[in-house]
Amino acid sequence: MSRFPKITNTYFMAIIATVGGMLFGFDISSMSAIVITDQYLDYFGNPSGVTQGAIGSALAAGSVIGSLMAGPISDKFGRRDSIMFGCFWWLAGTAVQVSTNGVGSLIAGRVLNGVCVGITSSQVPVYLAEIAQRDSRGRIIVIQQLAIEWGILIMYFIGYGCSKIPGSASFRTAWGTQFIPCVLLMIGLPFLPRSPRWLAKVGREDEAIQILANIQAGGNKDDPVVVAEWEEIYTVLVAEREAIQGWRKFFVNGMWKRTLAGMSVQAWQQLSGANVIVYYIGYVFLMADLQGDVNLISSGIQYALFIIFTTIMFFFIDNTGRRTLLVYGAIGMAVCHFVVDGLLGTYSVDVPEGVGGNHNVVIKVTGSPAHGVIAFSYLLIVVYALTLAPVAWVYAAEVWSLGTRATGMSMAAVANWLFNFALGLFTPAAFLNIKYQVFIIFGVLCVAAAIQAWFTYPETCGKTIEEIEVLFAKGALPAWRTKKGGSRLEAEIEGVLNRKERGEAVHAETHSEVEKTATTDVARAV
Repeated sequence: MSRFPKITNTYFMAIIATVGGMLFGFDISSMSAIVITDQYLDYFGNPSGVTQGAIGSALAAGSVIGSLMAGPISDKFGRRDSIMFGCFWWLAGTAVQVSTNGVGSLIAGRVLNGVCVGITSSQVPVYLAEIAQRDSRGRIIVIQQLAIEWGILIMYFIGYGCSKIPGSASFRTAWGTQFIPCVLLMIGLPFLPRSPRWLAKVGREDEAIQILANIQAGGNKDDPVVVAEWEEIYTVLVAEREAIQGWRKFFVNGMWKRTLAGMSVQAWQQLSGANVIVYYIGYVFLMADLQGDVNLISSGIQYALFIIFTTIMFFFIDNTGRRTLLVYGAIGMAVCHFVVDGLLGTYSVDVPEGVGGNHNVVIKVTGSPAHGVIAFSYLLIVVYALTLAPVAWVYAAEVWSLGTRATGMSMAAVANWLFNFALGLFTPAAFLNIKYQVFIIFGVLCVAAAIQAWFTYPETCGKTIEEIEVLFAKGALPAWRTKKGGSRLEAEIEGVLNRKERGEAVHAETHSEVEKTATTDVARAV
């Protein structure tokens, strides 16, 4: 891939890399739009309870495997190449799904797709965090979340359109379209540069400086921003090379705080219950007595709201504290869960044969309570789109050091996918057995997420990813006293400018000699 010309516009790089997120989105709604169709129910024998849970959670099971693989692969071959490696798993998994002859092969195909999603969901944020400027890092990583949501929306309505096709061609056609974003990603990846921080980590420092300059300053290695940032990267890199190696480095000194923050924020994103709504919105709306096309279209509105409000957050995330969004987002989601639980618990009636013949949904409400369930399901997704959905990925990508980022983000993704798997397996059975009470469980978990975020998540907004090291060091401020901004990079840039000014005064007197022996500030920093 080194022969291809490289495009170093940050937003272009983000758009190409985050097509990996679109794969995740495609796979989510490839099921949510299909599971309530007659074609699916007839072909697979109306799966319910644990069987449907196994189908739904197979993606997450594969993603756990992919996340575990991703860190070592990324550290050895680079962030960009690890994403390319994941694409081959996606092609294999999609082929198995399209040719499925029963539940077993469908689960196998989703597991293979999940390996890809585990790799891309953990390493795309790492790549984006390492190429982004500090004042736009949040926006760049939010593009990953937007790609997931566009994938969900596009695939959902592809599934809706394919629901009009009779027989198994309905879901086979829908699942076959999953080849498209993967091929687009594989075409675009060779045009992306490697991460400059990964290049520095593996000793390719000249390449790292040049790519950093291409991204930050149009190729000018003497630019003060490039010099100051390289000095930070190199200082941290030297310190990390002398530090403890192996798995112990994730738990010694202040690293245990980073490990806790990175893994728990990803776990809470799942335990908030929002992805249960995303995966099984069709079931929730069946509880609200929406059936047929009305259910499918109403579910699709949720995905549109997801995109609209995450897009709004794209413009504000780097001006709003990560802590603020995580704490108040979790509280807002808790309120939505409690309201839905109250409405279903008070007004629902049992439907033992299943609403609309679907064996996974055995209660329903009608009238005003049904409208309330729909409204607060939408509101929950709006709050999630503004807070935990994008911020959990941003925060998890920021908290690691250079030497631990690839494997650390893999660990965070494992936490995400383990709970995703558990909840995917649990939810259909929970709808059958504890019914509406599942929402009160998620409400309580959201409150717990807000409490932990308040006490253990320091504010990372507006700081370079090297500066975030200080927030977790021994003797650092308590998390609730940290503030956004306050980066020391401006002072370091000013110091570089002062050095250059002093050098210019000397060079002005010995200009011809300088032309023979000049070296850049970046080279001196190395």
